[in-house]
Amino acid sequence: MTTMMKYVDEFRDPALIATVAAEIKRSVDPGRHYRIMEVCGGHTHAIYRFGLRDVLPENVELVHGPGCPVCVLPTGRVDDGLAIAAQPGVALTCFGDMMRVPGTKGTPLELKARGADIRMVYSPLDALKLAQEHPELHVCFFAIGFETTAPSTALTLLRARELDLRNFSVFCNHVTIVPAIRAILDSPDMRLDGFVGPGHVSTITGCRPYEFIARRYGKPVAVAGFEPLDLLEAILMVLRQIHAGVAKVENQYRRIVPWDGNPGALRALATVFELRPYFEWRGLGFISQSALKLKDAFAEWDAEVRFEVPGVRVTDPRAAQCGEILKGVLKPPQCKLFGKECNPEHPVGALMVSSEGACAAYYRYARIEA
Repeated sequence: MTTMMKYVDEFRDPALIATVAAEIKRSVDPGRHYRIMEVCGGHTHAIYRFGLRDVLPENVELVHGPGCPVCVLPTGRVDDGLAIAAQPGVALTCFGDMMRVPGTKGTPLELKARGADIRMVYSPLDALKLAQEHPELHVCFFAIGFETTAPSTALTLLRARELDLRNFSVFCNHVTIVPAIRAILDSPDMRLDGFVGPGHVSTITGCRPYEFIARRYGKPVAVAGFEPLDLLEAILMVLRQIHAGVAKVENQYRRIVPWDGNPGALRALATVFELRPYFEWRGLGFISQSALKLKDAFAEWDAEVRFEVPGVRVTDPRAAQCGEILKGVLKPPQCKLFGKECNPEHPVGALMVSSEGACAAYYRYARIEA
């Protein structure tokens, strides 16, 4: 349906939305409850921003997944980054979302107000430029994100090596999406019927990595874009597979996502990074081979090699239920702090901070009672 469309208004056409919504309604069994996870935090925000929940049948439940890179970062890693910022002569740089994520001693923004040199950047290349312009500083980039943002970090490190720029480093917190999905599928308290696959990540990885979901777990997958018709069409694809009793990976986002991914970006990742043996995720615990680290050839630019970081595991505040929300076990309004002690002005957890966080999406767009 969306393959021939070119303009954003076409993907938001009310008549087409109504047509697809009606087809979804015809595709479901009224006596069955369907649980479909949208893995990507960007999808969660689009679903509530465009009111898509209102056009779906009541027995089609959308479950948000762990695809928010700021949200899945555990508090201990935030503290590690702030420990680097506390080093004399160091300027810590990070994306805007990270500035308000709480650590045990405050957010990066609060530590900046207390005198730490912490600066917001729009890309790792901005941090590299800062290092070039200020040789008296050591500039560390707090790298976060899934496979979507990891290539830009990789290319920046390749450039740093080319320039032999020694006053620059990366504190690497890049994670990979497939192990997180596998951990959710293996969780005993999670029942899902299918997945709306991530759009941004898939522009890098392609669709092939998700084939294990259909092959091993028998769950349908439809990789989707971020407009209303993208998401509704992907949901329809999943429901049709369920109705037909099949499970495969479909690519709704064909105008952007190549089946085998972006070969140039994948080469850059393979050149710079290797898998960590394990990495802690907020809410999901330690997941093996689920995050990236710099290869030994880039040790000179590895902040974890250059600086001593505490590496202490920190639990979330007891009253916050970020972990259960990240896994899709709870909806944000079911957290005791949602909209009360935890709100966008005074966030307790990262899910209320990030532009892809489920709590932020519910708070901003969903018409619910907190």
